[in-house]
Amino acid sequence: MGCNNSYLTLVNAIANIGKNKTKNGRKVNLIQTDRHQQQINLGAMLEGYGCPAILVSAKYEILAYNSAYRDAFGELALDQKPNCYAVSHGYQVPCDQAGESCPLQTAQETQRKARALHIHQTPQGKEHVDVEMLPIFGADRELLFFVELLRPVPLASGSVDDQQMVGKSAVFAKLLETISRVGKSDVSVLLKGESGTGKELAARAIHMSSARSEFPLVTLECAGLTDSLFESELFGHVKGAFTGAQNNKQGLIELADGGTLFLDEIADIPLPMQVKLLRLLETGTYRQVGSSTVRTSNFRLICASHKNLLTMVEEGSFRQDLYYRINVFPIQLPPLAERREDIPGIAKTLVQRISADQQLRLTEAAVQLLREHDYRGNIRELRNILARAVVLTDTNLIDDRVIADALAVDGDAAESSTLPAVDLKTAEINYLNQLMKTYNDRDKVAEIAGISMRSLYRKMAQSK
Repeated sequence: MGCNNSYLTLVNAIANIGKNKTKNGRKVNLIQTDRHQQQINLGAMLEGYGCPAILVSAKYEILAYNSAYRDAFGELALDQKPNCYAVSHGYQVPCDQAGESCPLQTAQETQRKARALHIHQTPQGKEHVDVEMLPIFGADRELLFFVELLRPVPLASGSVDDQQMVGKSAVFAKLLETISRVGKSDVSVLLKGESGTGKELAARAIHMSSARSEFPLVTLECAGLTDSLFESELFGHVKGAFTGAQNNKQGLIELADGGTLFLDEIADIPLPMQVKLLRLLETGTYRQVGSSTVRTSNFRLICASHKNLLTMVEEGSFRQDLYYRINVFPIQLPPLAERREDIPGIAKTLVQRISADQQLRLTEAAVQLLREHDYRGNIRELRNILARAVVLTDTNLIDDRVIADALAVDGDAAESSTLPAVDLKTAEINYLNQLMKTYNDRDKVAEIAGISMRSLYRKMAQSK
């Protein structure tokens, strides 16, 4: 709640439940006579929370809820005395008896607030929800009830069209719990992990969980940028600052003011520019290229890299002071090999995105073949395989034969001695050109390739 007075009002209102009062000379029970009005009053008390909230008894009964809960999860028939575990999960028994952690049980045992990440049933489907359970005590420290706060995790909730981060494995749940927790702070975050593990999505989820979510998330992809281009992109420049600077240009750091700056592949920032970035992070000030005016920007920093930055520090290719400045809260994103039980859900979601107008479906045999594959490119590689399968299938079913053919595309190319060897950059350009021939839609190509439109335009321009 926002203040102690609101908290005490809620406690007093709860404490009155079940007390007797006199009516027409007789003592009557408040629960029997005024239960509905009490539920309305308690629901109003819960409005002090800025997220979906319910009031739960020690016997798991939901007694009241606020409008944020109604908007997110729908109306509840409180007269039927619903249990929280039945509403949220469809269980017949409490969560701890169904094999899940139960924050209410933990809060009862410890008499402290408890948290857990659960998958809840909602009108939009199954959602990952960060659950916080707050015990409510009376004046004599008697444990009265619990306030349960439910915060859907951004980009891991809702329908397939909205959902970006998919999974139900323990390692994935731990990642979402960490994202939800760190999102509420303002510390700098370093996302580490192999290529294709979803670092950009994690950055977006952190931003959307933060108090800065109403302001922009601005992304700078550092790979392939020269010193001058990096400086111009980040800080901006004034007209005449260099040849070709015909107009003033806002830098990304200016656009990120109030929001979040995401530096993707920060390991590729040239050493001379690392000094200027460090100065920006330490002072919050910068100068546009060609200008002497000192500007300020208030932003939250998130960085990402698939390289081992500590090794680069030891080798002298990345500044030690910058490393410790950005590595305040490191998060390791798990590779797909550690999330094999998530592959069926991820594959289903990707197929629906890639072939939204075709209504394709994977067979169980196809899913099993996908689970057994070794993904060096992680989710990005899985997306590519499914994109090929969509092209190769002749029906609305993608079976194991089609998946095997899609997997063989890479195998045949690797084993053929007639194909000329090319460098990684050329192979990437060839792949993007092939996607453009197949779909003739830049938005679709960028989605399948797992890159932003900005990166796509830059890479396609390099191929000319």
